[in-house]
Amino acid sequence: MRRLVITENISLDGVIENDGSWFDPTKDSRQQRELAEVTRKHAAASDGFPVGRTTFEQMRGFWPTQVDDQTGVTDHLNQVQKYVVSASMDDPRWEGTSILRGGEGLGAQIDELKAEDGTDIVLTGSIALAQSLLRLRMVEELRLFVYPVILGKGRRLFPDGTDMRDFQLAESRAFSEGVVLLRYTR
Repeated sequence: MRRLVITENISLDGVIENDGSWFDPTKDSRQQRELAEVTRKHAAASDGFPVGRTTFEQMRGFWPTQVDDQTGVTDHLNQVQKYVVSASMDDPRWEGTSILRGGEGLGAQIDELKAEDGTDIVLTGSIALAQSLLRLRMVEELRLFVYPVILGKGRRLFPDGTDMRDFQLAESRAFSEGVVLLRYTR
């Protein structure tokens, strides 16, 4: 059975919404190269990418057009099966994309994906979808790349009242410029 994993870049105060000021996956720095290496390893162990419509449209407009992408994200997104959750989209216009209608049947649709042969199904971004999947208790692993910044505002991964007691810390790893990977498993 495949696992559903959420990978997010997150501030110390829990914000995952990126306004462009606190992380840039295309920036060339020692830390970004270290993070890209870890991200490539995670990507190699996955073959499914669930994503909300808004995030999907943003990614579709950016990643496929990148050339000489040193992060590996472009190659991964062009190869992985993408599952865009949308009640309104009819034509995703990105090869390797299926549409999930979501809504009340989202849990059953995700269970079907998990039952298929394959490797990890990894969500990143897509704040509302991530929160829904956490609420539905569909997530087996969290990979949080914690950036040493306090934003004070922005959308958070964990709404008030989120119960995370059944997750255990499986790994912590510090990078050269202060980002820390915290990996939790259910």
